[in-house]
Amino acid sequence: MTTLLEMRAITKEFPGVKALDKVNLKVEEGEIHAICGENGAGKSTLMKVLSGIYPEGTYDGEIYYEGALAGFRSLSDSEARGIVIIHQELALVPDLSIAENIFLGNERAARGIINWHETNKRTEELLRKVGLSESPTTTVDSLGVGKQQLVEIAKALSKDVKLLILDEPTAALQENDSRKLLDLMLELKAQGVTCIIISHKLGEVRYVADTVTVIRDGMTVSTHEAKGLSEDDIVRDMVGRDMTHRFPEHVRTPGEMLMEVSNWNVGHPEHADRQVIRNASFNVRAGEVVGIAGLMGSGRTELAMSIFGKSYGRDISGEVRLHGKPVDVSRVDRAIDAGLSYVTEDRKSLGLVLDETIRFNTTLANLDAVSSGGILNRNEETRAAERYREALNTRTPTVFQRVMNLSGGNQQKVVLAKWLFTEPEVLILDEPTRGIDVGAKYEIYTIINDLAAQGKGVVMISSEMPELLGMCDRIYVMNEGALVGELTAAEASQERIMSLIVADAADQAAE
Repeated sequence: MTTLLEMRAITKEFPGVKALDKVNLKVEEGEIHAICGENGAGKSTLMKVLSGIYPEGTYDGEIYYEGALAGFRSLSDSEARGIVIIHQELALVPDLSIAENIFLGNERAARGIINWHETNKRTEELLRKVGLSESPTTTVDSLGVGKQQLVEIAKALSKDVKLLILDEPTAALQENDSRKLLDLMLELKAQGVTCIIISHKLGEVRYVADTVTVIRDGMTVSTHEAKGLSEDDIVRDMVGRDMTHRFPEHVRTPGEMLMEVSNWNVGHPEHADRQVIRNASFNVRAGEVVGIAGLMGSGRTELAMSIFGKSYGRDISGEVRLHGKPVDVSRVDRAIDAGLSYVTEDRKSLGLVLDETIRFNTTLANLDAVSSGGILNRNEETRAAERYREALNTRTPTVFQRVMNLSGGNQQKVVLAKWLFTEPEVLILDEPTRGIDVGAKYEIYTIINDLAAQGKGVVMISSEMPELLGMCDRIYVMNEGALVGELTAAEASQERIMSLIVADAADQAAE
């Protein structure tokens, strides 16, 4: 095989942090090469060096591309050589059409006038390549996340890509959409496109990759052929230790009834004739972790947000009781005062102020605790942030670090700290480990177990069924806005959960 890319002894430093320390990477032409590592290991930084986001001169080491020494000074510089990177946060303009997004900055134009016939025709060809049948004039905001990801790949293919880099491409996708994207990568490989994939989903890595390189603490740990490589082998190299058990051991003895939700109904915020949640009733005991399983679009997040201060929906009815007494959850501040907290699935947009510090974010939901007479006590705020930094083992040199500079796992700990500082009795965790690696996941699971041991009630929403099965005492199954079944830990399995969903879908179709 011919080596397409070789990165030698790449070192990249930021103030006070060595993000990459003599990292080596060799990618063969026509292969799919996976890069694995914990959050903060340096994977994305390495790709930003390669693509010119961190330009030549800002790092040490050498890049050889197509057999020659190369150094890219900008993203457009690397794209001109056929290197295209698709980031985890999609770079599409929602209000523009698919065609406009694909050729944004690369317009099919003559003398300043766009040729829309050629643009739309070429877009149709690219969409067929990635398996989409949508019209080129369809606006991107009308597409689901899975299809938007395919539009990003179509955009990359419009640039005559030779090396396609995908950073966590399936992080926000359901299983079916993930498999379609992985199969597309295999098709692109058959067409001669070389791919680098960064992923925490080790099953997907083993499904699609030819070679796996593991990076830990900014250094290359290992490179293996994917064939015959087990997930345990990858995990051991990622975290530096064996992880025989993916979930920490726990023995729980749930206590008194803590929270009860009865006959909860929620209307769609924009479509008055559409009901999103239908007569949902569930409960959680003190010291218990209760899961909510369901496919994307089943209403899990809408249920959680509507309970937490009616943050979602309209014409909401039903009752929430804590310790047997009705509580007012009609506003977020009242839900917090009642003893509820909600950790959103979208930590970057809804959970954190990324441009602010860990200290600022930690106390944001409970400023009264660090204020007197309406004036913030900065020393108290710092002490609170330090307390949670130590308790949650957030990896950062200081609480004055801006949250945007933290890894995904550490950002998630800051979100948890923010809501733990409100001293809730019930925590609703929506996709608490989305987009973080196995080592950081284990730490989050340990925090959840500690909360249950303190007598807190935990409601856990997750798209990863093994996570629910490994962590929960009971699991409610949700489909089309209704809770369609309840399983104890002993009864629950992926098959039982799916059978409840399928049975309810069949009943709905028969009505």
